[in-house]
Amino acid sequence: MRSVLVEDGQLPPKIRDVLKSISVRGNPWNIGQEKRSEWAQGLNVKGIADAEILYYVGCTPAFDPRLQKVAMCLATALTKGGVNFGILGNDEVCCGNEIRRMGDIWSFDALKEMNLEMFKQFPIKQIITTSPHCYNTFKNEYPELSVDIKHYTQVVHELIKKKKLKFTKTLEKTVTYHDPCFLGRQNQIFDEPRAILKSIPGLRFVEMDRARERSLCCEGGGGRMWIEAHEAKERTATIRVQDALDHGAEILATACPFCILTLEDAVKSSGFEDRIKICDIMELVNQVME
Repeated sequence: MRSVLVEDGQLPPKIRDVLKSISVRGNPWNIGQEKRSEWAQGLNVKGIADAEILYYVGCTPAFDPRLQKVAMCLATALTKGGVNFGILGNDEVCCGNEIRRMGDIWSFDALKEMNLEMFKQFPIKQIITTSPHCYNTFKNEYPELSVDIKHYTQVVHELIKKKKLKFTKTLEKTVTYHDPCFLGRQNQIFDEPRAILKSIPGLRFVEMDRARERSLCCEGGGGRMWIEAHEAKERTATIRVQDALDHGAEILATACPFCILTLEDAVKSSGFEDRIKICDIMELVNQVME
């Protein structure tokens, strides 16, 4: 149904702008590609030509100031864990997840071909993604892609198990975890994020009632990220924040860029800034990492 609307040009102006930005600039945020790798300045991150594992950063972690912190934390952890990874830098373009979900299947096919051709230029053995949306797209919607696809929680969990990441500080906080839809229900990755959190010294983990397969969607995917809150009724992210508060959590952790943004918006709009904090798992790992 969305593809019919796209073909007929019957789109909300903000969604139309997002689709145009992806087609013209390779990202939905209408920011020039020359700024895509600015987040990595000072981290000595290699280009993929000098590595065998691609860290595919994704559009939101690359461009959004809030999510750039997550990319920095993950790159730091991968480096300390001895992972031989590199990035595409300013040559990275959108995976196409959101453009496909919004109905522009023709532009998705073009992005897919562009990415596949780019990946073929390098001896990539594995792709690590920040976003569950990128993970799902590469794993399930790029059938021609034959390399191993991992979400970062899978990789970081293995590094911790192999004692390649050492925690020397404590985090004396009560933390709960929100399962992103495309990581949990869609791809059955439930245990690794929880195992990472439970391995953090001092952290008290509590589970919400609606968890794992029953997790409540934050409502940030499928283009909803670009629809203003006042254009919709109460968003499920607000209900999710209340769930976390009801379970006594001081931190609501997750592992998805869109979830971070929608949940933080819910905290601010509800006036809960002094009661709960939204964090990506990697931000918590970075606080205790040696």
